[in-house]
Amino acid sequence: MAKSPLHLRDPHGAMIAKPTILLSGSPGKPLSDLRFTVKDLFDVAGVPTAAGSPDWPETRPLPQVHAVIVSQLLDAGATLIGKTITDEISLGILGENKFDGTPENPACPGRVPGGSSAGSAAAVAGDYCDFALGSDTGGSVRVPASFCGIYGIRPTHGRLNLEGLMPQAPSSDTAGWFARSAETLSRVGRVLYQEDIPNRLNHRLLIARDAFAFSGSETQTALTPVLNRLTKLFREVAEVDMAPHGLEQWSEAQRTVQAAEFWQTFSEWIDHHNPRLSYSVARNLFIASRIESSSLKSAQLVKQQATEHMTSLLPRGTLLCLPTTPFCAPPVNLPIHQTDALRLQISVLCSHGGLTGVPHVSIPGATIGLDHAPIGLSIIAGHNHDTDLLAASLALEAQHD
Repeated sequence: MAKSPLHLRDPHGAMIAKPTILLSGSPGKPLSDLRFTVKDLFDVAGVPTAAGSPDWPETRPLPQVHAVIVSQLLDAGATLIGKTITDEISLGILGENKFDGTPENPACPGRVPGGSSAGSAAAVAGDYCDFALGSDTGGSVRVPASFCGIYGIRPTHGRLNLEGLMPQAPSSDTAGWFARSAETLSRVGRVLYQEDIPNRLNHRLLIARDAFAFSGSETQTALTPVLNRLTKLFREVAEVDMAPHGLEQWSEAQRTVQAAEFWQTFSEWIDHHNPRLSYSVARNLFIASRIESSSLKSAQLVKQQATEHMTSLLPRGTLLCLPTTPFCAPPVNLPIHQTDALRLQISVLCSHGGLTGVPHVSIPGATIGLDHAPIGLSIIAGHNHDTDLLAASLALEAQHD
């Protein structure tokens, strides 16, 4: 049963401290025994949406209605117990926020939780709630799921209603969620997808050899046991290159398209309000403002080609797997030149999500190093075959049990 928020503490610093939120869902519904939190990009009626910025809520009207996804979960019986910390205006991948603080990684204190859905991942990994909403544009559910050792799903782009979610880059934005088990991940999926999880499993698994090669030997070794268990679920297994023209080309294209769109999203706000911004966010917004139309057109062409390639590669019945991140969570408070390099490497493995819009689940179960830092293995399906991923996750969890 859901715990009372009155008896909950926030030992990992995952939550927005004020205002206190307790919205009970409808009793006797599919999720009535579950409590959840939401990333502070989702509107909750009567509560400011701060988006990790001290100035964003001061320049926006107070939400009068819940985000559609929040309403769906409340209608399904889940109890909302708070909002979680996000990277500043969601422009980050490590989970460090100079204004609200950095949530602790419950699975590996001293390392970043991953972002920008940092607080949601930490709240789930730290057992503050049963599941949590996040958003994923360039990896913001997948990366913290990998770093914190939990499940995270990025749905097919456009599959869920994003009304009431602060936009960043609309052609890549998705809402996703975290859970500690495939069973809970799937229970939420049944509600949000309004679709049953298939009883059958896909018959073919593709292993992205270019992604595994990029991740390096330490990650490959850590993921081998999970990968071996996964392959046993399929009749046919083969190796392929996910990005025939290079993962780096996909990464560069996604960074260009995403940056151009987030400049469109935030430029008027910056121009009219001159908000407080951390150096990294201000710098990245400035760089985005200088993207030339020719560069954007080239990137959009790569996006189109990559989407067509993934559609061809992943017909119904086929899944693809790869490391969620090239490495485990790095230490907190690294110098900017080091975090810049890490972000680029993470982008190489995560760019396909925003670029092509395919659904993606990050599966826990592997660790690296003496401190047992988690790292995730991901499975990807073709567009709108999201529940096939949930079926595979459930089968893998049952096999492990």
